[in-house]
This record gives sequence, C-alpha cells and structure tokens, in this order.
Amino acid sequence: MTDPLRIAWLTTGRGPGSYGALEYVLQAIDGGLPVNIEVVFVNRDPGEAEATDSLLELVRAKDIPLLTRSSVRFRRERGGRVSKPGEPLPAWRTEFDNAVAEQLAQYEFDLGVMFGYMLIATEPLYSRFRFINDHPALPNGPVGTWQEVIREVMDKGLTESGCMMNVVTGDVDRGPVVSYCRYPIRDDATAALWREFAAEPPEDRQAYDETPLFAAIRRRGVLRERPFLVETLRAIAAGTLAVPPPVPVDLTEQVEQAVARFAVS
Repeated sequence: MTDPLRIAWLTTGRGPGSYGALEYVLQAIDGGLPVNIEVVFVNRDPGEAEATDSLLELVRAKDIPLLTRSSVRFRRERGGRVSKPGEPLPAWRTEFDNAVAEQLAQYEFDLGVMFGYMLIATEPLYSRFRFINDHPALPNGPVGTWQEVIREVMDKGLTESGCMMNVVTGDVDRGPVVSYCRYPIRDDATAALWREFAAEPPEDRQAYDETPLFAAIRRRGVLRERPFLVETLRAIAAGTLAVPPPVPVDLTEQVEQAVARFAVS
C-alpha cells in the first residue's frame, strides 16, 4: 500500500465555493481518498471576513495545522498599492510570498493545492514548491475569475465549458495542464435561456451575472468542480497522474460518474 499523498491547501476562503470544496475533499478523505492535508494556509486573519472564519472553524474542527497571514494587512503595513489587472505585481506581493513560503517550509508535503486562492502566486512560492491550481475553464479557454470565464463563454456562445487543474507558474492560468473535465452548457435544458439572453443581452457585461443563463452555467460548473478535484487527487495519489503529465488527462468520465452517484444518493 502506497503512502497517502501529502498536500498543503491554500485558499482565501472568500465564499461558499471555497468552503464547500475543502469540506468535500475532507469527506472524501474520510471515505478513503489516500490524501493527507498537512497544513491549510489562508491569506486572511481571523475576524477579517465571516465567510473565511467559517472555513477556519472547519479546519480547526478537523485538527489540521492552520496558518493565517492577511495579505491586506501585509500590504497596508508596507504602504503597498493594490494590484491592477494588466500591470506588473507590486513589490509587496513578492515579499508576501516570501513570508508565506517560509511558513509553509515548516511542513512536509508533496504537493500544494490552490483552491479559491485569490492571489496570483509569485516566484518565491512556485519555484520553491509545486502547486496545482483550479481554474473553471477548459484548457486554452478563458482566463480570469469564474465570473469572467462565464461572461466570456456567454459572449462567444460556446457549447461547452469545463474545469482544469494546472501547474502554477508565472504564466497565470496557463501553466502546464494536469487534468480537465468538460460539460455541456448549450443543450435542450438551456436552449430557452440562451434565446432569452440573445434577445435581450445586458449592455453592461457585469450584468450578465444577474441572468438565468449565467446562474445555470455556474450551477453546472460547481456541481463538477469538487468531484473533479477529488478525482485529480485520487489519480495523483495512485501514481497514475504525474504533475505535470506528458499530456493532460481527461477525467470527464470519472467526474460524470461521481455526479451521477451524488444525484441518486
């Protein structure tokens, strides 16, 4: 019997998606997934956000080592500016990741998992440890937050979307792809929503978020992102999936089986 895969879990814990993913993985571990979470790192301090505090309580309840360091407080203490899209990251971001790397170095782990971690990793982190990151799109699909991804697939009228895990590098959301799954977003069940969206598209792209089509696409993604993560970790733990692999591994079949099991449970 091989030893469990030892992972570090990095998250901001900003909302129910981050909490639900960690809870799902912990339940899978209780059910036999050969993974140990050696440490959880959160880039917020206790009391900084109610949603994050709930995740911290979950970690403590499972008696998992917990590290917290507020990136917001770190930035303010150094008089740093907020990062802006399309611009180089400010110096404090590298300083912050140096500090995080020193904290993580206290623990032994085989792989880091970033899920709902809302900071772009810099060289002190990804050169010292190997991380994989969840991204709510197919390989070579849209980059950015999950909201930005859904807005783009709606704009382009795509027929499918997906989830992927990629190795964290300096090329944001474009590091080597480890695994992915795909799912339809344009079919009989969503046809009326697509027609409604095409007939009266919001003038402001951010207003897409309030449409029924946006919500339907999001539901399909959330339904799959958690089993997709577990199936990726299962394959890595079993030694059947390298990080990175020679070619990305399509886990659609395994994920759909997990979704089906959940639907009938």
